Amino acid sequence: MKSGKPSPRNGEGLRLRARVRYLYHGSQPPAVRFRMAVIAIDVLIIGFFLAAPILREAGWAFYVVDYFVATLLALDLAARAWAYSDWKDWLKRPIVWMDLFILLTLLVPAWAANLGFLRLLRIWTVLNSDFFWRTVGHRFDDTRVEGIVRALAGLVTFVFVATGFVYAFFRGHDGIAGYVDALYFTVAALTTTGFGDVTLPGPVGKLLSIVIMLTGITLFLRVAQTVIKPNKVRYPCERCGLQTHDPDAVHCKACGNLLCIPDEG
Repeated sequence: MKSGKPSPRNGEGLRLRARVRYLYHGSQPPAVRFRMAVIAIDVLIIGFFLAAPILREAGWAFYVVDYFVATLLALDLAARAWAYSDWKDWLKRPIVWMDLFILLTLLVPAWAANLGFLRLLRIWTVLNSDFFWRTVGHRFDDTRVEGIVRALAGLVTFVFVATGFVYAFFRGHDGIAGYVDALYFTVAALTTTGFGDVTLPGPVGKLLSIVIMLTGITLFLRVAQTVIKPNKVRYPCERCGLQTHDPDAVHCKACGNLLCIPDEG
């Protein structure tokens, strides 16, 4: 007859999972320091993605770094899935699928060479993740800071993804000789400046320029709206759970519950 006690191996696995969950979700200083280190590594990885068009010319050394980054990203994703209470629910999140796609481009760098610019979606996934805001953003009760950062993340991500696309598919055409030329064209189109010294050929190039211009206007408007919108503070209502309120709110605007928002003074 089997006993109800867990085996030593299962006990070690449970303790290890509890440790991983503590590091990824805990609020104590050791857990916060661990997550800060992970975010610092993410920043270095994004730097590698930005420099990839130039570093690719280094030959085999580039692929060594590429697979090393893939290993780090795979370990991080596996740990996050293990630390999550329900990994099936974790897989339903769009950010997770973006990170999995980025991992795929790292595992097959030669096959996905022309899709390498999509790795820069990592900027958006990092700055929009709960992981980031639980670690760095928890100190900002003012939701304007989070809103501005998220809006800027979308703008910056689009700039570099569009630059990578132009560089990958239009290099060698009408002034696109290098990555800086592609970035110059993207910014000129995004701001609707349109100097005209660097252009994309054919109908496809014109359509892409239109997409960049329209998207740029939309993203700039979003940043402006985030900057000028009324200030809010993060204070969950005990009755209905509404997360944000006006700084001077006395009652919850959703349920009328009496609030006691701390005064900064």
